Amino acid sequence: MTFEISKSGDEDEIRRQIDHFVTAFCTKDLDLMMSLYAPEMVSYDIVPPLQDAGRDTYKNVWEKTFTLFGDSIDIDIRDLRISTGGNVAFSHNLLRIHGTKANGQKIDYWERLTLCFRKIDNNWLVVHEHVSVPVDFENGKAMVDLKP
Repeated sequence: MTFEISKSGDEDEIRRQIDHFVTAFCTKDLDLMMSLYAPEMVSYDIVPPLQDAGRDTYKNVWEKTFTLFGDSIDIDIRDLRISTGGNVAFSHNLLRIHGTKANGQKIDYWERLTLCFRKIDNNWLVVHEHVSVPVDFENGKAMVDLKP
């Protein structure tokens, strides 16, 4: 027997993947985080280099990110939008990161997150991740003090 998952069902599955992303980030669960990505994924993150290609390469970014934070990382998602069509989908949202870095520095800023998914073996996996913050072109600095 075959059946087709409704668009709403696909959106629900993607929302669960995004919930897993938040859980993995907040708990620094590297295995859970990496399970969300397709092996051939590409990332345009806010940290160098300009792009990371491949889940195994991107794992290093998450390892470094998790070591930057102390025990507490909090994530808030705002204005989440999900679009699906066939075996591809994307989401975009604002993402607030707040907590204390391992060196004791408090952080609290918003960034923009776009995730592109592809359904692979019945699982929605991230094939492209794009993270950004606005830049003030006059001084060339990231504007991390903006709030929605």
